[in-house]
Formats: sequence, structure tokens, C-alpha cells
Amino acid sequence: MTSRSFPALALLLTLAAPASAQTIGGAPTGSAPAAPARPAAQPLGGPVVPGVCLLSREAIFANAAVGKAASARLNELTRAAQAEIDQQRTPLEAEAKALEGQPDNAQMKQRRETLATRWQALQRQAAHNSREIEATRAKAMDRIATDAQSVIAQVYGQKKCGLLFDRGAALGGNFANDLTADVVKGLDAKIQTISFERERLPQQQQPAPGAR
Repeated sequence: MTSRSFPALALLLTLAAPASAQTIGGAPTGSAPAAPARPAAQPLGGPVVPGVCLLSREAIFANAAVGKAASARLNELTRAAQAEIDQQRTPLEAEAKALEGQPDNAQMKQRRETLATRWQALQRQAAHNSREIEATRAKAMDRIATDAQSVIAQVYGQKKCGLLFDRGAALGGNFANDLTADVVKGLDAKIQTISFERERLPQQQQPAPGAR
């Protein structure tokens, strides 16, 4: 007789990181403070370049009130999606443990095959839940970006910018024309919170057995 065991399958959702919550802008919350609206002093320094401005979308999402609200809501939906998987996983783990060390007779073989099929179905469901959470996050970010666009345009004009760069691409220099803090302030004046539900996606069709 031989013993069989089922591996502990990693069925956690992609966005359900247990060590830290996820934010709408991709940076974790709860483990570190949000990124500052303005960068620290850059060692290269130099004169202000007229018309050249900088902006950090990540810092806007992390610091604006609506971004924080969206992150909190996304965490709620992620925990709920994870709970759906955990509820189904617990009995499967218990059954897998019960089958350890059982003989390789026809009955045990059938039970193991059935259990393996159920594990695979749960894996697919976990991946599906993860895709739905990611779709939810992307849609919320698009909504915030839409609200922020008019604020960015307004601040851009006030600062007499002629060119706008992503702040994260700058290696150094004079950051006096960083628009991020002003955009966060303007966005907070425009909108404070956001509400949304989990996006529901169609289940992906599984290929028929033997199909290529």
C-alpha cells in the first residue's frame, strides 16, 4: 500500500495580499504611510525649467480622499471574494487530509480523482474572482482619473505649463513645478468619496477533454 497526499494549493486571490491591504493606486496601506504629495529635495537641484511640469498619478490616488475611499471599498470587496474561496477550500482540505495514507484501491482512487477535480474547479473560481477584483479596481481608477483630468488641466493652466512629465520618470532636478499637491487639493474640493460594486465577468469556457 502506498500513501497519497494532496498539496496545499495556493488559492488566495491575486489582490488579497494577507500582509497588507491593497490600494486603488497599487501601493499597500496599513503597513506604510502614503507616498508624499511632493518628493523629497533632489540632490541635483538646478533652475526651474519654465513650462516643464511634473505629476505623479500614483501619489494622487494614494493621497486624495477619493482614492483612499476607493481603496477601502476595494479591500472590502477583496475580502468578500476571498471568503467565497476560503469557505469552499476548508472542506476540501479536510477531505484531502482524510485521504492521506489510505490504500490505493478502486474506491480510494475514485475519491482522489473526484477531489482533484473539485480542487481544479476551485482554482478556476479563485482565478475568476481575482479577475473580477482587478476589473473592479481598473474601473474605479478610470472613474477617479476622469474626475482628476479637469483638475489637472486647471492646475496645468494656472502654472503656465507647456509640457507635462510623469514625476516618477525624473531622475532629479528642480521640482518646483510639481503639480501633484495642487491636483490633490483640487480633487479633494471636487469629490471626497466613491461607491462601486464588484464587477461581474462571464466565466471562461473550459476546453472539452482531449481538445487541443
